[in-house]
Amino acid sequence: MTAPGSAAEKTVPVTLTNRSHVRVQSAGPKDEALESVGLFRGLVSIGGESSLAIELGGPGEEKGRIRLIPLAALYAIDVLQAAKADEEKRAEKSPAPGYFR
Repeated sequence: MTAPGSAAEKTVPVTLTNRSHVRVQSAGPKDEALESVGLFRGLVSIGGESSLAIELGGPGEEKGRIRLIPLAALYAIDVLQAAKADEEKRAEKSPAPGYFR
């Protein structure tokens, strides 16, 4: 049992935010795991099935390609670098208000 006020109680909840750098392992051909590394771009629904959209960051032809991975095919998601949530970015104040003419 942990004491009140311990570090365990102050942990930030894990969220998968847009533009986070991730490594995803999913079902691939011939019962092999397919590994996709890139930026999480959101959830996409196709025909009632939800999929993760990953912008691949690998070398060559794969870089920049969007891979849709059905949720049912997921094995694991590693969050390599979490991005700030959009709500937090909007809450930040700009250094000075800008006026344009």
